[in-house]
Amino acid sequence: MEPFETQRLMVRQFVETDADDCFAFNGNEQVVRYIRPVKTKQESDAFLLENLDLYLEGFPYGRMHVSEKQTGRFIGTFSLLYLDGEADYHIGYGLIPEAWGNGYGTELVVYGTAIFFNRTSHLALFAITDPENLASEKILYSHGYQLDGTYHSYGKSLNLFKMNRADFIQK
Repeated sequence: MEPFETQRLMVRQFVETDADDCFAFNGNEQVVRYIRPVKTKQESDAFLLENLDLYLEGFPYGRMHVSEKQTGRFIGTFSLLYLDGEADYHIGYGLIPEAWGNGYGTELVVYGTAIFFNRTSHLALFAITDPENLASEKILYSHGYQLDGTYHSYGKSLNLFKMNRADFIQK
């Protein structure tokens, strides 16, 4: 996935030297409780290497490293990834606790949605949330995503949201 900037954030591909940032995210139960099971350092390092293999030149998909422009501090991840089943691709983000409440999730959803529709010809973009993650659901609703059903992952029933290309264009 090509790097991009929002008003306050730098979004770029992970590199092998980001292992500590990757673990700060994946090893923190507070951060991943709505995403996936917490990972050990060894599991996180292996996960990072798996994600590096997703990057293809010019392809707008993958899991990305997010940092503040002003400080360079790692604050979380952003992704556009394939979603199994009927849905094609989904947008995702996660932030470390120190970054919560700053509007970064909104920036990532707004910019990420635009990048997806401007760089691809797909007719829809999906998002998945844990029903308890009301903050993420509020961001999705406020930016045109609609609840479209359920998605099952890690033994959980999650909410599946959808943004159609036509709805994105009308915004």
